[in-house]
Amino acid sequence: MLTLKKNLEFQRVFKKGKWVGGDFLSIYYLPNKKKTNYIGVAVSKKVTKSSVKRNRIRRLIKEAYRKNESLVLAGFDIVFIWKLNCPHEQASFDLIDKDIQKCFRKINLYL
Repeated sequence: MLTLKKNLEFQRVFKKGKWVGGDFLSIYYLPNKKKTNYIGVAVSKKVTKSSVKRNRIRRLIKEAYRKNESLVLAGFDIVFIWKLNCPHEQASFDLIDKDIQKCFRKINLYL
């Protein structure tokens, strides 16, 4: 799994890409003309001040994506953003996994 790391890469996806909203996540996506997907995860400090809790949400999102990676079309930059109005206590693997699947179905990124 390749990741977007620089602010410039995130901003390009936000400005030029499209987005879809789920119950817990917003997903921005942009074709990248490569044979693999690059992902980025953003969890704001406004969700929780605790870096431990923010990193747990990031890990859950990355694991849910990794589980579904073989079913997702290749060639996209994808950014997952945890919604501010969703409390971090609701972050469970099953809910995040279902939300990602629902969003990918909405935008036809599944094979």
